[in-house]
Amino acid sequence: MTSIYLLKPFILLLNKSCSTTTYIPLVQVLRLQPLCVKSLTGHEVIKVAAGSHHSLALTAQCQVYSWGSNMCGQLGHVNSPVTVPQQAKLSEGLGVWDLSAGQSHSLLLADGDCVQPVLLYCGQQLEPLSSQSKQSRSSCQRSPISAGSYTVRPALLPFCVEMGYISSVCSGGQMCAVLADHNVMGFISAIHELGSRERQFYCWLSDVRKLLLTPLRNRESMCPALREPCSHLFFSLCESFAHLTTLVGRHAASLNYFLQDARARDVTSLPLVTHTEYFLDTYKKYCSAVGDFQVMGGFQSLHKLSLEFLSGQQAALSQLRASHQSVSGDIDLVSLLYWPLQQLHHYNRLLLKLEACYDVLTIEYQLLHQGCSQYEALSLSLLKKKKEAEATFLFWRTHSGKATEVLRLSQRRVVCESSNRSLTPQNAGRFSNHWFILFNDVLVHTQGTIPSQSFFSTHHVYPLTCLWVRPVSEDGSGLYAIKITCPEESFTLVASTPQEKNKWLRSLNQAVDQVLGGGGQGSSPGLTAMSRTASYAFTADERYKDALYTGSWLAGRVHGRGTMKWPDGRMYKGNFKNGLEDGYGEYLMPNKELNKTDSYQGQWRDGKIHGFGKYKYASGEVYEGCFCDGQRHGYGMLSSGKLGRASSSIFIGHWVHDKKTGYGVYDDITRGEKYMGQWLDDQRHGSGAVVTQYGVYYEGIFKENKMNGPGLLVSEDDTVFHGEFSDDWTVNGKGVLTLVNGDSLDGVFSGEWSSGLKVVGTYTKPAFDGCESKERNILQLGQYVVAAAQRWICVFDECWSRLGCDAAGRGERTTAWENIAVTITTARRQSPDLSKSHSKVLESLEFIPQYHEPVTTENYDNVRRYLTKACETPHHPLGWLVETLVTAYRMTYVGVGSNRRLLRQAVQELLAYLTHFYSIVRFLFPGLPEDGNVIPAPAASNSRRNSDRTEQCVVVVSCSSLLLPLLLPRLYPPLFTLYCLEEEQEEADYWDRILRLNKQPDQSLLSFLGVQEKFWPHWMSILGEKKQIVSSSKDACFISAVETLQQISTTFTPSDKLVVIQKTFEELTLEVKPLLNGDFLWCMDDLFPLFLYVVLRARIRNLGAEVCLIEDLMDPNIQHGEMGMMFTTLKACYIQIQQESTT
Repeated sequence: MTSIYLLKPFILLLNKSCSTTTYIPLVQVLRLQPLCVKSLTGHEVIKVAAGSHHSLALTAQCQVYSWGSNMCGQLGHVNSPVTVPQQAKLSEGLGVWDLSAGQSHSLLLADGDCVQPVLLYCGQQLEPLSSQSKQSRSSCQRSPISAGSYTVRPALLPFCVEMGYISSVCSGGQMCAVLADHNVMGFISAIHELGSRERQFYCWLSDVRKLLLTPLRNRESMCPALREPCSHLFFSLCESFAHLTTLVGRHAASLNYFLQDARARDVTSLPLVTHTEYFLDTYKKYCSAVGDFQVMGGFQSLHKLSLEFLSGQQAALSQLRASHQSVSGDIDLVSLLYWPLQQLHHYNRLLLKLEACYDVLTIEYQLLHQGCSQYEALSLSLLKKKKEAEATFLFWRTHSGKATEVLRLSQRRVVCESSNRSLTPQNAGRFSNHWFILFNDVLVHTQGTIPSQSFFSTHHVYPLTCLWVRPVSEDGSGLYAIKITCPEESFTLVASTPQEKNKWLRSLNQAVDQVLGGGGQGSSPGLTAMSRTASYAFTADERYKDALYTGSWLAGRVHGRGTMKWPDGRMYKGNFKNGLEDGYGEYLMPNKELNKTDSYQGQWRDGKIHGFGKYKYASGEVYEGCFCDGQRHGYGMLSSGKLGRASSSIFIGHWVHDKKTGYGVYDDITRGEKYMGQWLDDQRHGSGAVVTQYGVYYEGIFKENKMNGPGLLVSEDDTVFHGEFSDDWTVNGKGVLTLVNGDSLDGVFSGEWSSGLKVVGTYTKPAFDGCESKERNILQLGQYVVAAAQRWICVFDECWSRLGCDAAGRGERTTAWENIAVTITTARRQSPDLSKSHSKVLESLEFIPQYHEPVTTENYDNVRRYLTKACETPHHPLGWLVETLVTAYRMTYVGVGSNRRLLRQAVQELLAYLTHFYSIVRFLFPGLPEDGNVIPAPAASNSRRNSDRTEQCVVVVSCSSLLLPLLLPRLYPPLFTLYCLEEEQEEADYWDRILRLNKQPDQSLLSFLGVQEKFWPHWMSILGEKKQIVSSSKDACFISAVETLQQISTTFTPSDKLVVIQKTFEELTLEVKPLLNGDFLWCMDDLFPLFLYVVLRARIRNLGAEVCLIEDLMDPNIQHGEMGMMFTTLKACYIQIQQESTT
């Protein structure tokens, strides 16, 4: 919608008498606000010009509207005065595309009969002075020329041809000016021709839209006459025609601006070049809309409506034919609406002219050449589509009937058909009738067919997107056969002649190629794409009946990534292989009873859930672990219920054929009990241990989910019962009950532990004290539990399986590394949301290290760095192993499992982890020595070997030194908690003495501990300033050593803690050195009391737990070395503090 605003209108008085007309201007009225010129609304005004007393407006249809004073005929018509815009009278065939207005004249630039534009003038004509006046002007300034007659209608200026190619015009006062270009190498003429054709084309499109399409669309009888789907297709045709008209109009206007701006004429900015895809897409959609309407027979009904509408409008018909073709008789709507496609050929021809103006190496030439190829290719393609639509319309008209009408679709085009019996199924009956029709989207096979009558009893439709074609080699049987493969069936077609076989083979391959997005140009009778992406609805397949599949195919079978949806709500999204789910996939299955959905994410094999995955049941249970043939098998964790519900539990362990079998941990959250032991067919069976939230510990034999057999029960107050059990917490048989004070009762017991026991036996009061009794009871723990080396074998088996090994150590090392690389690469490709750091770690792990080389002291660090990176990501088999072991460990020893009597089991389990883990690492890096052996030094020459022998350090590799830094930091919280619980009583004694002894000043404490006075510091440094230590000073001695020792609580591994202890001794030595003259050597009598002072001042909480952890997990190779002696000193200090008198 366009609006014109008149800023300075004026009023004219008209007085007529006989043949004389007088124009008397009255008064000029100044407008403070613009007023809309409503009469020009909808005329698509693209330019306006204002003279002294008149105004001009140019529309996109190359029409000129004028209003204002017409005293000199400057409005281009005889009407005057004009206060409402009226169209200027132009000669037929002239289209104005630029204009200007002067004082009393108008200048128009228009397209004529040839490419070169012409000038039109209307208004006052000025004549030169007489010859006498010319002679008198020689000595004076030039005088104004005198006024003469005027031209009412725009007249052609003949001298404009000599000016060249005029691009724009302008006027001012009584003067005019034009901008003309030289036609260098035909560039300007090509641009002018392109603009002229596009303007004429737009005018014609506008006329068709205004005179034909819009009136027909608005007629009430249109929809009943066309019916569905033709009425809908006609609306789509009108929409496509409107889009094409808008595109052409904008292009024509942009070409006007391109010509008028002489300084910015860059051919690479032409819309035909910069927006090629948009032009091509618009023409494609328009051609498809016309073809679809034609195929469905819409033009026949539309022709009748057009005759009724245009019966009395011969002028309108001639106007539409003027630019189309000189057609006599009724208008041909099909040819009329197909005619715009010819413009593509003109685009190609004119771009070819522009291309000739540039060197072949320039970017302009390349862009223009590319545009030429694209427009010419599309022109030929749309011409082919036009012929296909015409042939399809004739086919439906020839074979019209109810039977064939079900196959008739607007976008469907016929390619070929076998009504002449040129193609029949193999082994078809002699008297059977078969008719094959190949469309651009389906292959139709009809039986019981009479093609001449378009009658058939049954028909089968095979979508080309899921149809594979291959020729059958001739074996001397004389059959010219073609093999057709579909998702649910395969059959063989036999052609009558070799020529017919090649024809059908070529047509089928081209149709399949085209429907898959190819050009469909291949003419050789070869194989079509075996691998493709397509959608298909299964109908007969037993497994996928009524399911809709969208994804990849291979030779007629689902293969690759895709999505399968069933009508009942089931859905699988993931990988397929040879027609079955295989690889990673996500599966949803509705549960109608619970009105919820089961979901699974994980691995598949041969159509069954197989491998590692996560299954969320509609009941609320969640299983994450291994599957085999659709059943839970191997390592897995099952979570049932939630904490707030009546029953909730977690099981983590080994599964066999969907049942708990083997070692596992069951946490009954509702009852507050945790079982750690053997299972058989979902029941506790074999050795196991139970801990409760009340601190009760039991270990023994289980049968059929009950405590049945010998067992050992320890209560919270360390009362111990060792004897026979018949049910959960029920004693029945011989046993020994040992009290906290060491007293024991030996006899026959019966009854439930929590409610009371009946006993017939002997009461014994031993001679040893309570401490010995406690130590004896502790030593009895662990005799009925599962050995640490036998726990979590399923986790390590899964890791071996991921490496491609059948069992531990049984597999090809090369295959294992290849599986690792494939796993890491797949993880990077399927996880686009990885963080930058995680992505870098995966990228570094994709490269297979030099694992076959022997491990020496030089490349040992490379192995450690690789293992560190591998354990950082769960996508690596070793990283998954670490993550799973951490989960299992925390599930066992967190919560109810945080019982101090499980400490020995927790330590042994951790050591077993290291042993199994190290065997896997040695399999990947065979150059590593056995546990506790020395790494050889790198090979060197004899002379260098002798000179460096004394400088070489020995590197001893053990599973603890290599792998404990990878595991222990993640297992540290539950493990250290157990140590703290075990040392709780000792820690209380230790801390009580720490608080008492730290009340003393430094010198008093040093004297109390027996530190020699020569080691007493007398000065301390505070912010670089030395201050004297007096008798009342506190926490002023050996500050650096104290602060260093306090860092032991911030480390995790025993090696790191030992380094802290070593640094503490070094800091202590540095602080003592200035107090002594010359070198000195520590003796234990001097060192121990001084180090004891440092330990006291460090005030380390849970020091007993720290000492025990280091002692249990430190590398055996350094126990008797320097660090071992330092650790012994720390342990002795801890014991000494406990034994200090509190009085």
